[in-house]
Amino acid sequence: MTLLRFVEETGSTNADMLALAEQGTPEGSWLRAGRQTGGRGRMGRAWESPTGNLYCSTLVRIGPNDPLPHTLALVAANAVHALVAPLCAGQARIKWPNDILVDGAKIAGILLERVGDAIVIGIGINVTHFPTGLDRPVTSLVAQGAADAEAGALLGRLAQLFAHWLSIWRAQGLDPVRNHWLLNAHPTGTPMRVVQPDGAVVEGAFDTLDRQGMLILRLANGQSRAIHAGDIILT
Repeated sequence: MTLLRFVEETGSTNADMLALAEQGTPEGSWLRAGRQTGGRGRMGRAWESPTGNLYCSTLVRIGPNDPLPHTLALVAANAVHALVAPLCAGQARIKWPNDILVDGAKIAGILLERVGDAIVIGIGINVTHFPTGLDRPVTSLVAQGAADAEAGALLGRLAQLFAHWLSIWRAQGLDPVRNHWLLNAHPTGTPMRVVQPDGAVVEGAFDTLDRQGMLILRLANGQSRAIHAGDIILT
């Protein structure tokens, strides 16, 4: 069962959903905010949150037979890509581990956090606005030609798509989710630079995802490197 809740303003839908998860909120619940005053992305970055964009969070209760919890990032990415790709004039692609790009410009981001048996998945999609003055290109659905896109309507469709991919993840395991992700991600051979959490930088080319959802980078010397976390810069 899907439960959709809307609030005009909050600090962070992820923070709210983490608190709700501790209170026993069931899987299938979604929270959308018209505006966030303390939105955040990965690694504690601020997420600019003007009215008109989609800011939402949901949760998944992890069971003993589920695939690895962090692979829900692939579930979410498949759902978000399926939502935005038909609405964009440019080509939408998934960038590991949590972004959706359109012709290289970021249009959406995903953030996973955990409390107890609950994985909270936060999703932000630039619908009507996108930030300026950043060190990377960004875009929005409206800028991509989707003039009638509206955050509330998009959430209903996103919830359906997420439930679809979650059911596949549970019933069939990670492989079909991973395979679909690869079809819609940066192509094999895409050059990239990885800034790891400790600041170390690794350069190479995208090879694949392993069976646990980790990025496999092909180095210049032909060796492979598994990347568990980091910022990906396409070069």
